[in-house]
Amino acid sequence: MSFHKKNILIIGASSGIGLAIAESLQAEGANLFTASRRIPQGIKSHHITWDVTQPITGIFDTLPDTLHGIVYTPGTINLKPFQRFSLDDFRNDFEINVLGAVAAIQANLGRLRKANGASILLFSTVAVQTGMGFHASIATAKGAVEGLTRSLAAELAAAKIRCNALAPSLTDTPLAGMLLSTEEKRDSSNKRHPIGRVGTPQDFTAAAKLLLSDEGSWITGQVIGIDGGMGQLK
Repeated sequence: MSFHKKNILIIGASSGIGLAIAESLQAEGANLFTASRRIPQGIKSHHITWDVTQPITGIFDTLPDTLHGIVYTPGTINLKPFQRFSLDDFRNDFEINVLGAVAAIQANLGRLRKANGASILLFSTVAVQTGMGFHASIATAKGAVEGLTRSLAAELAAAKIRCNALAPSLTDTPLAGMLLSTEEKRDSSNKRHPIGRVGTPQDFTAAAKLLLSDEGSWITGQVIGIDGGMGQLK
């Protein structure tokens, strides 16, 4: 897959899955543009300092007139019994996972239209389609991401803009640090996955590149589980 001269904006590329996708796209020749609170290390990109909870969208005006892809990776892991969630917990998860994506896409929709074939990649979670205790807030927010994915895919198809989402299970990223902080926790998490391990950020790069590339030009409106079998297997 060639990304030579393709302009790709990655939001949340400073660590985890976003950084792994950025590194992989850079190796394929993409022109990278990143937006996050911290500057990504180890990649070459035009960086915009942007906080998804305070989405000042005018700062995207420094981007080129044309974008071939947007990847939105910010997320949350907020797990506890339902009765302990506050409304502010739900609002915060929705703000980061959904409204940040909405703001970024709206601010750059004109740039995507000019590509005459662009792609939006969002992130859900295995917990939307597979009921999991203590996941009420994040599953609610990511369920909205899946709805947004399909709605945008339908609305933007005529403009040749595709929209898909990847749905991970537990992945070894800084965000999941507390869930994998001991060997006992890691071993237990590994055993819950049919493949026998939790995910790594690199597990997502091949699918991300396909969905962003010309080779994936007939794929839209899909939520694809990359979850070690967690979502479908017993």
